[in-house]
Amino acid sequence: MGNCITLSSTAGDASIGSKALPIETTFKLPAPLPTWPPGSGFGCGVIDLGGLKVRRLSTFKKVWAAYEGDPDNLGATFFEPSAIPNGFFMLGGYSQPNNKPLNGWVLVAKDGAEALKRPTDYTLLWSSESLKIKQDGVSYFWLPVPPEGYRPVGLVVTVSPEKPSMDRIRCVRSDLTDQCEVDTSIWGPTDSAKFSVSSLRPQNRGTQALGVSVGTFVAQVNGGNGSSIPISCLKNNSPNYTSCMPNMSQVGALVRAYSPLYYFHPKEKYLPSSVSWFFSNGALLYKKGEESKPVPIEPMGLNLPQGGSNDGAYWLDLPVDEVDKERVKKGDLPSSRAYFHIKPMYGATFTDIAIWLFYPFNGPSTAKVGIINVPLGKIGEHVGDWEHVTLRISNFNGELWRVFYAQHSGGTWVDVSELEFQGTSNRFVAYSSLNGHASYPKPGLVMQGTATIGIRNDTSKSSLTMDTSASYSIVAADYPAGASVSSPPWLNYMRKWGPKISYDTAEEARKVASVLPGELKSAFESLMKSLPSEVFGEEGPTGPKVKSSWSGDEV
Repeated sequence: MGNCITLSSTAGDASIGSKALPIETTFKLPAPLPTWPPGSGFGCGVIDLGGLKVRRLSTFKKVWAAYEGDPDNLGATFFEPSAIPNGFFMLGGYSQPNNKPLNGWVLVAKDGAEALKRPTDYTLLWSSESLKIKQDGVSYFWLPVPPEGYRPVGLVVTVSPEKPSMDRIRCVRSDLTDQCEVDTSIWGPTDSAKFSVSSLRPQNRGTQALGVSVGTFVAQVNGGNGSSIPISCLKNNSPNYTSCMPNMSQVGALVRAYSPLYYFHPKEKYLPSSVSWFFSNGALLYKKGEESKPVPIEPMGLNLPQGGSNDGAYWLDLPVDEVDKERVKKGDLPSSRAYFHIKPMYGATFTDIAIWLFYPFNGPSTAKVGIINVPLGKIGEHVGDWEHVTLRISNFNGELWRVFYAQHSGGTWVDVSELEFQGTSNRFVAYSSLNGHASYPKPGLVMQGTATIGIRNDTSKSSLTMDTSASYSIVAADYPAGASVSSPPWLNYMRKWGPKISYDTAEEARKVASVLPGELKSAFESLMKSLPSEVFGEEGPTGPKVKSSWSGDEV
């Protein structure tokens, strides 16, 4: 890392009583972080936000813990950063649920041009004094009162009713802050629905958004709402704010360090392929009004219409010949390729690596109605299926923080401590669901609907695998250091990758319902009405660049 400083990724002592809780274990990646190739400001430990230098700390000292309340009725623990480097100041505390290994961070800041100031006072937000739960004494949650022109970006928790020292925390000059919103729930006492603790994220998120997550939390009384959050996030005001993004050599090292292994279900018939294989094996381009004259597609999509919008004027389809059509539907795993999109996130303090896979065909869905599994005929089938996972990596030290698993029209972020890794490496595992190809972090059955009535998403280990680091292409990098990346023509095809299917999904559903007993028939019909249109697969999807997550956040 040249002259960069390596920061500790381990946390301090998290012992919280005699009862063994997951948070008593500090999470560590299976392998040490590699030495990143030199160049740019990536992995250097300190990021200049334009007059305010910040560092990411994962060393903590415990302040207070509650041992009851959501999630899992195990409570949560509250920390302050420890071993703060000289010249840096605390901006707020850190908290997480007790049902996970300790794995978190907060930013600490170094003053520049009066970017930081002490609070003028504190407001007591809440005390745990009246709670009848297991806890480490009584806690007090304090909101710093900032000087004029400054904003608090975190809270202080104490076990004393006396106000904290004004030296304990710093407020940030308003022009270096941005609006934030609630991210995920951390804790809520079971006997007090009026108080909750949540993590925070910038409200405006995307490749050009400048909001920076501080890693702190918010405490809300009487429910609260997004507009009433009393603290802010930071903002990257640096004119060269992407200077801490990885260069292409460093991106290659990140791919080698973290890129996932995909497992496909042992019964999967519709496997991925490369885009060029799909085109070279008979995929056709159709134009509205000229449906009788489909055009073969060049291997890299050179003859696809570029730009524009999803206006219905063009679409892709499988070969006309039935034998070729069935062959292409099944994909070609040996040719499969992962397509990487590299983008800045949270004011370029994180690098997102979106890993896209292409499947020529999405198979039919299966419903679970009570103990009965019901094949849904053609429901769910469509040509051209794009799926992805996204890695979120800290630009302070190159550490993987979270992974987003895309699932149908949504998906979920999974903390790194909850991933399944490949042996002793830092490369994690993703599971592709049978026929539908949604991505999941663990094998098994996930129901779309309820636990007893819904669409099945089955995943399992098998010999059908794809190593995304072995065959990949970087197709886009949305920052100056990625200007050398040349996007393939097919990426700029903004129309549909499959035709509109002409079958009647309502009729298909009625066929299934007709063979079910009365009680199950009613439940199945209710399920069909509640599912999003993506499940029915009547139209081929658009490509990666049309998705809202391309220039925005995942959720």
